[in-house]
Amino acid sequence: MKLIGANHVSEQQLDQFLESVTSISKEALLKEGYVIIVDEEIKGCFTLLSLTEEVFWLKQLYIQPEIANNLLALIETILLMIKNMKAKKLYVHSHQPVLDIILDALQFEKAKEEVQVEQKPNLVGKWWEYDVS
Repeated sequence: MKLIGANHVSEQQLDQFLESVTSISKEALLKEGYVIIVDEEIKGCFTLLSLTEEVFWLKQLYIQPEIANNLLALIETILLMIKNMKAKKLYVHSHQPVLDIILDALQFEKAKEEVQVEQKPNLVGKWWEYDVS
């Protein structure tokens, strides 16, 4: 499994992946996103939206069902990646009980206050935060 900036893969490869994933914004993915490569194919993606210089929101995380068993390792890799970016905090919004269990296991905490994000749609679910150290 490799994480690569979405703007570093061919447009053809990205378009082919996005044909089956209509809920992902190509524009946002190219601007602040990453793709997950397994066996030379895009199997997932996510965007890391910078809220401040040291605070990020893991947004639009999507993985294909065949790599779902890699979700824990993927989130750990993202945490390492943002640690290398000198981040102090990562927020995740979850609306799935399975993700809540994984975030809890990774020592995320329920956010103490509502996360202020621009253009926030009506999000149903829970905000989680992780203090990067």
